[in-house]
Amino acid sequence: MTIDWWTLGIQTVNVVILVWLLQRFFWRPVAAIIEQRRTAARQMLAEADDKRRQAAAALAEVEHARAGIEQEHEAVLKAAEQEAEQARAKRLDDARAEADSLRAAAKSAIEADRQAAEKAWSERASRLAVAIAERLASRLDGPAVRAAFLDWLLKEIHALPDPTRHAVAADGATLEAVSATPLAPSDQERYRKLIGEAFGNDPTIAFETDPALIAGLELRGPHLLVRNSWRADLDRILAELAHG
Repeated sequence: MTIDWWTLGIQTVNVVILVWLLQRFFWRPVAAIIEQRRTAARQMLAEADDKRRQAAAALAEVEHARAGIEQEHEAVLKAAEQEAEQARAKRLDDARAEADSLRAAAKSAIEADRQAAEKAWSERASRLAVAIAERLASRLDGPAVRAAFLDWLLKEIHALPDPTRHAVAADGATLEAVSATPLAPSDQERYRKLIGEAFGNDPTIAFETDPALIAGLELRGPHLLVRNSWRADLDRILAELAHG
C-alpha cells in the first residue's frame, strides 16, 4: 500500500484551515452566545432566588400578620365573651336584686295589709263590744246607779289637790253637773249640797242633761273636768283596746 503524502498533506492543511475557520467564525461566536446564555441563565437564577427570598419574606410577613390577626381575633372573641359574661352576670344580679326588692315589697305590703286587717277587725270588735256594753249599760240607769256615780264623783273631788279644790270653789265660776237623765229638783238640791261639802265651799252649780253619757254624773268647769260616766268608761276601754 502506497501513501500519497501530498494528498495527505493537502487534506491535513484543509483540516487545519477548517478547524481554524470553525474556531474563528463558529466556535467563538457560539461560545460567546453560550456564555451570554449562561450569564443570562445565572442572572435569571439569581433573580429567581432573589424573588423566591422576597416571596418567602412576604409569605413570612403574611404568616406573621395572619398569626397576629388570629391572636387579635381570639383576643377580641375572648374579650367579647368576658364582656358578655359580665353583662349576663350583671343582668342576673340586677334581676336577683329586683326580685329581692319585689319580694321584700310584697312581704311588706302583705304584712301591712295583715296589720291593717287586724287593726280594722280589732277596732270593729272593740266598737262592737263597746256598743254591746253601751246597750247593756243603758238599761242600768236607776237610783242605785245614780247613787253610785254620785259617790264616785265625790271621791274624785276629794282626790283633787287642796289648792285645786279651793281655787275652783273660790273663783265664783258656775260649775255644770251633767247627768244622762234629768234630775228631780230634790235630787239637784241634795247633789249641790254634797258637791259643795266635797269642795269645802258653796260653789254655784247648774244641772244639765246629756243622754250621750248613758249613765253617770260629770262635773265641768272653766278649769275643771271630772269625767264620771259610762260614756267616759267606754271611751277609755275603746282607747285601751285600740292601743292594745
